[in-house]
Amino acid sequence: MSRASTAAEAVDRWVDAHHDELVATRRHLHAHPELGFAEHETTAYLERQLRRAGLTTRRLPGGTGLVCEVGTGGPVTVLRADIDALPLADLKDVPYASTRDGMCHACGHDVHTTVLLGVARALAALDDLPGTVRCVFQPAEEQVPGGALQVLESGALDGAARAFALHCDPSVPVGRVGLRTGSITAACDRLEVTLTGPGGHTARPQLTVDLVHALARVVTEVPGLLGRQVDPRAAMSLVWGAVGAGVAANAIPQTGSLRGTVRVLDRAVWDTAEELVRRLVHRVGEDSGATVSVEYVRGVPPVVNDPRGVALLRSAAIETVGADGVVLSPQSMGGEDFGWFAERLPIALARLGTHGSELGGPARDLHQGTFDVDERAIGVGVRLMARTALHSLAADVPTGARAGQV
Repeated sequence: MSRASTAAEAVDRWVDAHHDELVATRRHLHAHPELGFAEHETTAYLERQLRRAGLTTRRLPGGTGLVCEVGTGGPVTVLRADIDALPLADLKDVPYASTRDGMCHACGHDVHTTVLLGVARALAALDDLPGTVRCVFQPAEEQVPGGALQVLESGALDGAARAFALHCDPSVPVGRVGLRTGSITAACDRLEVTLTGPGGHTARPQLTVDLVHALARVVTEVPGLLGRQVDPRAAMSLVWGAVGAGVAANAIPQTGSLRGTVRVLDRAVWDTAEELVRRLVHRVGEDSGATVSVEYVRGVPPVVNDPRGVALLRSAAIETVGADGVVLSPQSMGGEDFGWFAERLPIALARLGTHGSELGGPARDLHQGTFDVDERAIGVGVRLMARTALHSLAADVPTGARAGQV
C-alpha cells in the first residue's frame, strides 16, 4: 500500500470521528458572517482552531485572512478557501441562521472554509507528508477585483507547484463532484455609461439630443455589435442591470446612465474587452449626438482549469465518491477571483455537490437568502481536498524519494 493510500485512509477516519465538530464549525461560521476585508472575528476563530491543532498561522497584510502550512519542506501545494459573506438577509428558519442583519453566507463560503480547516487539521494529524500543504483562507472574494490579489501580493503562492479550490454547487447532488478542464467560470467586469446632452421638450426632439433614444441604442446595439466582433466561442456577454434617465414624460433629460456587467470565458479575449467595449459604446452614443463617459472596472479573470490539476482532482474524486460520482461541470458565467491565482501558477477548481435529502424541496440557488446545503457535503469536501493535496504532493516528489514506498 502506498503512503498516499495510507494517508487517505487516515483522513477518512479523522473525518468520521470529527463529523459533528465540522458541522458545528460550519454552523458557527454561518451564524456569524462578515463582509469582505472585515472578516476579523472569522479570522480570529480560524486562528484559534488551527493553533489548537499545533499549526502556525500568519495573517494576510490587510489584517483578515490567513496562511497556514501543514508539513515542512518538499514540494508545495496550495489549497484555497474564501471566508467572506454577502450583503444579503438570511431568509432561512434554522437554528444557525445569520445573527447579523443584512449579512449571509449565501454562496457557501462557510462550507469552503470549514472544508479547508478540516483538511488542515486532518493532515496535521498524519505522521508525515511528502511535502507542504499551504492553506490559504482568503478574504473578500465577493468584492471586485477580489481579495485574491492580496494573496498574490503577499507572496503566499511563492514556490508552490499548483493551487486547488472548490465551490458549492446546489445543482449537483451531495456525494458528487463536478469537474471541467479549461474555463469553468467567466471573467466579470463592471461597466457604467453616462450620456449627456442639452435636454429639451419632447415636442421638438429634432432640436436637441434625444437622450433616452440614445440610451436605448446603447442598450440594444452594443451587445449585438460585440457578438459580431468577438469569436462566439469566447461567450462574451454584456448585460445591463440598471438604466436611469429623466423625471417627466414631456421633458428630454440632460443626463442618463447605464450600469451592467461584461462577462467572457476566454482569457485572451478578456484582455481586450475593455478597449473594445469602450470603443463601441462611444461609437453608438456619439452617433446619436450625446457626449459619452465610460467607467470600466476590470473585475476578475476567468477560472481556467489546468488539465494536470483537473487530472489530480479527478483521481482524488474517484477515490472519494467513486467514478459514478464524478460529473462534468457546466461552464458558469459567474465570476470567481480564484482566477487571479493563475497569474502565478496552474489552478483547478472543483464543484462540490450540496443538494440532498437533509434540505428537502428543490435546490436552493447561490446568492439567495434561502441558500443552504446538505451538511454531508462537508465531509466529502474534506476527503476530496485532502486527497487532492496528497496526490499533488506525490506527483511532485522526486522519483528517487518515491522508491521506498510500498
